[in-house]
Amino acid sequence: MSGIIFDIKEMAVHDGPGIRTTVFFKGCPLRCRWCHNPEGLSFEPQLMYKDARCIGCKSCQRECNHPECQPFGKCIHACPENCLEIAGKRVSAKDLANELKASAEVLGDSFGGFTFSGGEPLAQPQFLLELIEELKGYHLCIETSGFADSKVFESVIEKLDFIIMDIKLADSKEHEKYTGVSNEQILKNFELLKISGKPFVIRTPLIPSITDTEENLNAIKTIIGDSSWEKLPYNAAAGAKYKMLGMEYTI
Repeated sequence: MSGIIFDIKEMAVHDGPGIRTTVFFKGCPLRCRWCHNPEGLSFEPQLMYKDARCIGCKSCQRECNHPECQPFGKCIHACPENCLEIAGKRVSAKDLANELKASAEVLGDSFGGFTFSGGEPLAQPQFLLELIEELKGYHLCIETSGFADSKVFESVIEKLDFIIMDIKLADSKEHEKYTGVSNEQILKNFELLKISGKPFVIRTPLIPSITDTEENLNAIKTIIGDSSWEKLPYNAAAGAKYKMLGMEYTI
């Protein structure tokens, strides 16, 4: 089984317990206006163009026969300033697991485990489940919006050791306005998470005048009760990558 990822981050310390390796799955059903990983939204590889580095040499416009370059009409290998890169590659679960295990061996007993992030890992459920099986024996964690079919949600979390789940907005209409989807399925899955017996933490990104309002935070507190809750500061650099992808940052 193959899937598509856009990054692997080693030595991660904020993606679950201990020093971890985080795998970023490509593709997400949400469209959060503040998303700081816009290259994780589409399920397809994308060309990222760092125009600030460009010296106008037009080397990238020369014909090439690299298979990875053909969909974009530019040679990503020709640029002397490394202005171009492709976000997203297709990998098999087995090959990815072997790569991840090899990197984990370097840390030995200091290694905390693997975290699946995105994008939205639950949007590639079969690939995710196969990767989990390939990594059995390691501490496994997911960072998720919680937006998925409940059967998928349950089948995944039962195989994991720790769950990090977002609850961004308590009001369903506001949630749909700013993320593109209602929060009804998310809250339904949160109830399943609570009774699963799995350790978890809820996260809320603090987006100025959107999620950080007293009304929203109080409403989330009512929903989650005494569950562990982390409030994440707004990332002021969140919009930096949008221009590279030809996208608009709307916050």
